[in-house]
Amino acid sequence: MNIRKSDIQDLPRMQEIYAFARSFMAQHGNPNQWGPTSWPPEALLRQDIRDGHSYVCLDEDSRVIGTFFFIFGEDIEPTYLVIEDGAWLGDGPYGAVHRVASDGSRPGIGAFCINWAYEQCGHLRIDTHGDNVVMQNLLKKLGFTHCGIIHVEEDNYPRLAYEKMELEQE
Repeated sequence: MNIRKSDIQDLPRMQEIYAFARSFMAQHGNPNQWGPTSWPPEALLRQDIRDGHSYVCLDEDSRVIGTFFFIFGEDIEPTYLVIEDGAWLGDGPYGAVHRVASDGSRPGIGAFCINWAYEQCGHLRIDTHGDNVVMQNLLKKLGFTHCGIIHVEEDNYPRLAYEKMELEQE
């Protein structure tokens, strides 16, 4: 598998993948994270592509099989400024991943995308819906630590916040 930035020609395929992901989540006990609003909206995906923060995962035949949002910097995610019932592991610049989705064509697409993002920065934050047990288990498997709860603007469901970072050598 390989990762590259999305371009506007990828948009129809990305929308297919998100439709599959919404169905998958609903079938696995998580109908509220993206389902009621058909998240993410096309305008947001277009903006992510324009801003250079949208990525796709390709199989060996260069077919798009996954997609996600990735950004890196200082205080890049406003919803991460306030965390309840816990604390972030560290300060400083970090990467944030959102909207991880795959077409279900093979196992490990989500893990590949998240690991790729982590390799880009060594300090990654991600959040997920409380009903998204599949993602929670994946994050634990990948070595993320549950840090607390954050809130998003899109809905009133609290999100479980996770973080993974390289420990500095002393």
